[in-house]
Amino acid sequence: MVLEDRVPEAGVAAGAGRAAVAERGSTMLAARLYTMKKLSSVLARTLTSGTSGSMSLPDMSEGHLPIHVNNVRSRLRDIVGASTNWRDHVQAMQERKALHTLLAKRQEDLPPRRMKDSYLEVVLPLGSQPEIREKYLNVHNSVRFGRILEDLDSLGVLICYTHTKQEAQPRSPLSIVTALVDKINLCKKIIYPDGDIKFTGNVSWVGRTSMEVKMHMLQLHDGDYSPVLDATFVMVARDPENKRPAFVNQLIPESPEEEEIFKQGELNKTRRIDFSTASLLKMAPTAEERNIVHDIFLNTLDTRTVSFRSRVLPPNSMWMEDAKLKSLQICHPQERNIFNRIFGGFLMRKAFELGWATACSCGGSRPFIVSVDDIMFQRPVEVGSLLLLSAQVCYTEKNYIQVRVHSEVYDADTREHHTTNIFHFTFISEKEVPRVVPKTYGESMLYLDGKRHFAATMKEI
Repeated sequence: MVLEDRVPEAGVAAGAGRAAVAERGSTMLAARLYTMKKLSSVLARTLTSGTSGSMSLPDMSEGHLPIHVNNVRSRLRDIVGASTNWRDHVQAMQERKALHTLLAKRQEDLPPRRMKDSYLEVVLPLGSQPEIREKYLNVHNSVRFGRILEDLDSLGVLICYTHTKQEAQPRSPLSIVTALVDKINLCKKIIYPDGDIKFTGNVSWVGRTSMEVKMHMLQLHDGDYSPVLDATFVMVARDPENKRPAFVNQLIPESPEEEEIFKQGELNKTRRIDFSTASLLKMAPTAEERNIVHDIFLNTLDTRTVSFRSRVLPPNSMWMEDAKLKSLQICHPQERNIFNRIFGGFLMRKAFELGWATACSCGGSRPFIVSVDDIMFQRPVEVGSLLLLSAQVCYTEKNYIQVRVHSEVYDADTREHHTTNIFHFTFISEKEVPRVVPKTYGESMLYLDGKRHFAATMKEI
């Protein structure tokens, strides 16, 4: 399930000379961007915190050189000593076992960190380096959001490694993995392919073995960077073999603004626990939700018969069973991360693209992503797995489409299926969409769950 980085495709490693030139070019670009006149900073933006409203963000950019997006994954490989060749991955992981002695026995043994200690800026120069644009381009001549999900996932892990970095240790003994994507809220309908993009982020809350990371994405337009999205990820630290939890450095807020951000991290944790406790997989629907389900049932009964089984689809509606798509992915080594599992960003990209296609099929027009929330990584996806993705439109309202994507791996030897991820996406369509109608009790629970996620998203945006 882990999620930080992928190794280069075959042929990239062989082009070491070209990579060195690209690295120097990236460094020069970063330096030029840093020495440019500072553009107007966005000091108040809606955070993906589980509450509505805006919060003042402390400026941490001073003294930080931007990192080229292509260098994020190479830095992660250097930090953990990952091999760039699949044939060497077993030896590389064996070498990490020796790092167990570097783990802290107590959290108090680690030096505390400040928020600005983990602050990073990453530049995606789509405007100034058009040669990298094609990877990010979709058929509508805008930026592929799935690629942005990959970059956010890698950046989130690098931020956490920056927070936990020990100067005396050339390699980190920690295996930092993505536990969940709490929320990604977008404030732009379209991400343009000809404007430079800047990602910023830092650790915003720390537990004993987990870290919350807040990231922001901005795009250059008319000489100024304007906000595109805010994202909140939760990462966990584990031992060198990725088997047991490991302690991370405490976080010390230094200002009232940072105190508020840290406090919000605590509230986010509480909100996630409450949401999980009230899950329809654990608790019965509320009285109001039971009434909603019964009203749907009554509105779909065939009045010409006296039968519970005879159902009629209301006007401008579609059955939930007709609003789903499925796909299969073979997980090749090319998509592995620095710990030789399938890169979580790849899983998010594939889930998003299937979710988008499902929303497009349901709405009959181009959908635009509004929000991503509550992506829980339940178990890792091993290289060589058969990955089954099932996307279902769970709820619609006016132009909005709520899509749930279920991810599972299939073991051909045991013929067992295991859930790895659940993804929730909120889209908005160019025109009003049909109402999805459940038939069975199971579909009704999916409908109510989608309605809950949609209501939470609308409360924030």
